[in-house]
Amino acid sequence: MATAAPSAASRIAVVTGASSGIGAATARQLAAAGYRVVLTARRKDRIEALAEEITKAGHQATAYPLDVTDRAAVDEFATAFKTIGVLVNNAGGALGADPVATGDPADWRQMYETNVIGTLNLTQALLPKLIASGDGTVVVVSSTAGHGTYEGGGGYVAAKHGAHVLAETLRLEIVGQPVRVIEIAPGMVRTDEFALTRFGGDEDKAAKVYEGVAEPLTADDVADTITWAVTRPSHVNVDLLVLRPRAQASNTKVHRDL
Repeated sequence: MATAAPSAASRIAVVTGASSGIGAATARQLAAAGYRVVLTARRKDRIEALAEEITKAGHQATAYPLDVTDRAAVDEFATAFKTIGVLVNNAGGALGADPVATGDPADWRQMYETNVIGTLNLTQALLPKLIASGDGTVVVVSSTAGHGTYEGGGGYVAAKHGAHVLAETLRLEIVGQPVRVIEIAPGMVRTDEFALTRFGGDEDKAAKVYEGVAEPLTADDVADTITWAVTRPSHVNVDLLVLRPRAQASNTKVHRDL
């Protein structure tokens, strides 16, 4: 199926959490698809290096350091645009794998702030710009965790369920506006930082997440899916797309060669 080229009015794509993993891969692929990408993340050095890489490849990219949980900073960021075409709400992450009985409330709060409130902040601030483009797209990168529980995942599951519900509700509320709402829900993705961050830098615990799994998804796999969904013809809305590696049948059913 042919990929639809972005229109001049919708050529800007904002990607949150673009300093690594899925966000960085998505920025690269959207830039290659013809979008002028705006990279946001807290790590200024990383997004500036990525913007330079994308520019050297012949595409357009701008870095903008931003904490998505800082509403004042988000509102200021939004003033830079008259219109944008795409918002990819990718910033998020997991902290800890403790059961509900002993989970750290601070971790739960931080996950909710980043995964849900961060998505809310950017979406609210940029929705008028997306509508003004006449052909806007909001992408929410949730997780299969938002669609099924598993032991030790309570806080992350709750946060990603919140992101899922945000996307689902927004789609209902703005139907009739020229904006699509797409949810991409990846399963097991192996990136450099996700599991390592979740387990506080414990490399052994992080490695066990993927132990025996021949081919977990990669950041590029997810970015390819996001880019495909975004570049469908504007009347086509991919409401929800769940992707997992072949070895994973559910959040709790994974084939491992051990």
